[in-house]
Amino acid sequence: MHRLGTRPKRRGDVDMTQGNVAHHLVMFALPLLAGNIFQQFYNTVDTWVVGNFVSNEAFSAVGTVTPIVNMLIGSFMGLASGAGVVISQYYGAKQMERVKQAVHTSLVMTLVLGVIMTAAGILLTPFLLGLMKTPADVFPEATAYLTIYFSGVMGLMLYNMGAGILRAVGDSKRPFYFLVAAAVLNIGLDLLLVIVFHMGVEGVAYATIISQGVSALLTLLLLVRTSSCVKLDWRALRATPFILKQIARVGIPAALQMAITAFSNVFVQSYINFFQADCMSGWTAYTKIDQIMFLPMQSLALAATTFVGQNLGTGQLDRAKEGTRTAFCLSLGITVALSVVTFCAAPALVAFFNDKPEVVSYGTLFLRALGPCYVLCCVNQIYAGALRGAGKSQVPMYIMLFSFVVFRQIYLYVTANFISNTVLPIAMSYPAGWLMCSVVTLVYYHRVGLGGNRLVDDSASMPSRP
Repeated sequence: MHRLGTRPKRRGDVDMTQGNVAHHLVMFALPLLAGNIFQQFYNTVDTWVVGNFVSNEAFSAVGTVTPIVNMLIGSFMGLASGAGVVISQYYGAKQMERVKQAVHTSLVMTLVLGVIMTAAGILLTPFLLGLMKTPADVFPEATAYLTIYFSGVMGLMLYNMGAGILRAVGDSKRPFYFLVAAAVLNIGLDLLLVIVFHMGVEGVAYATIISQGVSALLTLLLLVRTSSCVKLDWRALRATPFILKQIARVGIPAALQMAITAFSNVFVQSYINFFQADCMSGWTAYTKIDQIMFLPMQSLALAATTFVGQNLGTGQLDRAKEGTRTAFCLSLGITVALSVVTFCAAPALVAFFNDKPEVVSYGTLFLRALGPCYVLCCVNQIYAGALRGAGKSQVPMYIMLFSFVVFRQIYLYVTANFISNTVLPIAMSYPAGWLMCSVVTLVYYHRVGLGGNRLVDDSASMPSRP
């Protein structure tokens, strides 16, 4: 019983194994979507501040580094997705001791990888910028931004792992609140450091790592104070080999897929960089809007991963399939609506970031050519997310690596050397890869399905020995 005058602590976790399917998906995805919008919003403010108060070269520099950031961070996010799948399946199966072991193992893994990512990011920055054929007038500011960013990357990693742990048990609201707090702080610091103290791209980078550190601190404090099964106990912070192996089984394929795909985008950026600063700036503006376009389908894909994981944890295969279909239909409707708006408002959207006429012309070209193709991504995002929730992350990895790396690089080489080395055919390498990935993913899903790969062991329902 609770003492008179006190209220029980809010747990925040949600059991998705019963109740209305669409309701669970929407209620899970909405805070996640709102959080991602806020995250993109403060990233957008970073770009807007640099584009309007520093220089065109600084604007290009911040946009150019995106594939490098995505490559190193994407590899960690893949491992984090593995942790989320393991936790969600054990949570669905009501094996709470295993959930606790998975939480502590995941955080140990994050701390170790945070040190590795910091060192790797700083050391590899000059090499990767050179690989992208970064122009000499952009190179110094891109180097400064990345060096500062990777120096504080531990905050980003701890927040994302902590938020992933909470989402695995159905709590997507409180990670959203922390992201809002970080977004507001980041915007304030951007304006202070860049406009008042004239720190340029260094000011934007410092604002980012400080705000990410605050979001990580808030998330860790919640995990320490929560009364749910994902409570963090520093004295119990150790890796359980059995759990680590399960996380690696799901997470390593996803990590490789994200890292290698992002690495392939380094080469795409090198093709874009060939057309010099105005084109690079137009592409930067396009990629900021591109990231917003992806948010609804990515949020629903994460909802599908958690939903499928929890329901397969209790053996409810048909319900897991229903959740996948529902998530796909929701993402398709939202993406079509966004594509229409983006097509009509393309010049104004680009001008928000950089109103130089040449930049607006390039950015509008990219948005109107690629915008209608985003419906293809609803297929590969949602169905790949569902397959990961089922613990089947290897095949989506192979499909995406083939589509986004092998096929896309062949397309770029053939197009640039034998068809037309102009910017639009180069940019269309993105939807070409999306189409290939969606077709193969859909064929695999309908032939193999979600069943037959539960990570949980019914015989392990009793707490394991210490």
